[in-house]
Amino acid sequence: MEEKFNVQEELKKLPNQPGVYIMRDENDTIMYVGKAVNLHNRVRSYFRKIVGRGPQIDRMVAQIARFEYIVTDSELEALVLENNLIKENSPRYNTMLKDDKTYPYIKVTVSEAFPRILFSRLMKKDKSKYYGPFTSAAAVKDTIELINKIYGLRTCNRVLPRDIGTQRPCLNYHMGRCSAPCDGNISQEDYAEKIAGALNFLEGNYSPIIKMLTEKMEAASEEMEFERAATYRDLLNSVKQVSQKQKMTDAAMEDKDILAIASDENDAVVQVFFVRDGRLIGREHFYMTHVSENPQAEILLNFVKQFYAGTPFIPRELMLPEQIEDMDIIEKWLSGRKGSRVYLTVPERGQKEKLMELAAQNAQLILSKDKERLKREEGRTIGAVKEIESLLGIKGIVRMEAYDISNISGFANVGSMVVYEKGKPKKSDYRKFRIKTVTGPDDYACMKEVLTRRLMHGLEERTDFEIRNIDARFGSFTKFPDLILMDGGRGQVNICLQVLEELGINIPVCGMVKDDNHRTRGLYFNNQELPIDRRSEGFKLITRIQDEAHRFAIEYHRSLRSKSQVKSSLDDIPGIGPSRRKALMKYFRSIEEIRNADLETLQNVPDIPTNQAQIIYDYFHKP
Repeated sequence: MEEKFNVQEELKKLPNQPGVYIMRDENDTIMYVGKAVNLHNRVRSYFRKIVGRGPQIDRMVAQIARFEYIVTDSELEALVLENNLIKENSPRYNTMLKDDKTYPYIKVTVSEAFPRILFSRLMKKDKSKYYGPFTSAAAVKDTIELINKIYGLRTCNRVLPRDIGTQRPCLNYHMGRCSAPCDGNISQEDYAEKIAGALNFLEGNYSPIIKMLTEKMEAASEEMEFERAATYRDLLNSVKQVSQKQKMTDAAMEDKDILAIASDENDAVVQVFFVRDGRLIGREHFYMTHVSENPQAEILLNFVKQFYAGTPFIPRELMLPEQIEDMDIIEKWLSGRKGSRVYLTVPERGQKEKLMELAAQNAQLILSKDKERLKREEGRTIGAVKEIESLLGIKGIVRMEAYDISNISGFANVGSMVVYEKGKPKKSDYRKFRIKTVTGPDDYACMKEVLTRRLMHGLEERTDFEIRNIDARFGSFTKFPDLILMDGGRGQVNICLQVLEELGINIPVCGMVKDDNHRTRGLYFNNQELPIDRRSEGFKLITRIQDEAHRFAIEYHRSLRSKSQVKSSLDDIPGIGPSRRKALMKYFRSIEEIRNADLETLQNVPDIPTNQAQIIYDYFHKP
């Protein structure tokens, strides 16, 4: 028998070294991962009676069944290991970055003899030159297309100069969009000049290209080549459009990310402004989960660790709104990832502070908008449930179950059970029932069987779990509803009440009364029909639940009908089940071939016994 984990004894064994600690619950699930400069001091602090550390930490500590730790050589190694473990396990008490984005880059294959400009989602150490990251993939693709048009750069995958002259130039050459180095039409030196111009463009120096295009447009116009002049005019307008987007500049011409945060008791948004070569190229916001009761500095610290562990580009500077823990270690870690010095700064005055204020305003705006969306969603769900509570005169409705029956003239009677918790569907708890005791179209009898099976199953699970000392929350049927909704009026409600009485269970039952057009017109509760405002959120929720129960039953009935229609004449032969039917169809190409086969051929079919071969032969050749 496994020895029980003794927390106090294990605390004594903790080393005075840096490392990572892992907290697990009674199901051995990882709840929290943290790093420590000194494991002995840090882990022990969780088990001391400390006032003011917050209810969330207290809840976590109460659930700790055991802990483990991994010793590292340095705090930096602990930081990297902590990041990896959080990303792999997503512990519920760690503040998590809710993001899985990859950002587009412009990749210039400068290591090739005839370089190309490509779109890339990854930044690799492959001797190419990368620009970005950008926040708009469409803008990146437009920029690449514009550069290729202006400079006539190749877009093909041919290996040059090895493949020069081996194939004819592609359509881009004939359309005037490529200088065709694949056919030897341009030297490597001249092509290198075009690439230099493209790199100049990507680095934000638009003046030379604007001057060149203007001169070419005017020359083409003087030569009366108006179509070519119009082409240069369009390219010139595109370049000006790109240059005008880069209005926010920084004289230092450096790469930096400007971070700001807005948070409340439940949510947090981190706003990042991406500045590349001194130009603001885009912004992005990120949601952080599990932020309850955590200070902003801690949320920001978790964002920096998780986001910059995953992004391929590390800027030279990260501007933060406030000091965070372990800034020296974070700087050292980021510098190692980048391969050069990275600085974490907290601006206090001047242009940097203004940019920080702008980012903070954006973060707060996003959080406010999200709050409005959540408020509307709450009205559709929890608010709607409260309306139903008020109408019925009962309180504490969290879980609602609705039932429906589906059949066609009594064929394949099925039942459905859908579950809504806090006004939202909980599809993992949906259940389907194939009616076993009722033949023919008797909806009341079918409903009685469905309810009896569902509730009996729940009672049996509860009893079994009590005997085995298992938490009843882990059962599929043990959780009974706070309200049962029946797809009908008095008759359906009375059937449900009868079942509940027979089983000794007390659950409120409400019927969804329909009008002549099969639309809900009111609720039947406690032997009376209650009118309901059709414009209310409560009415809309009842309608959604009713439609969902009906849909779920119909889909199950349709799937059974489909299966029953897939029937082969082989199914009528005694002794032929799925495996033997499969063996026959694998050996013969059709039923007709089986019908025409002689006895000896049938006896040669793998997995078909001799006596079964005789039965098959007799079936197809009986008079």
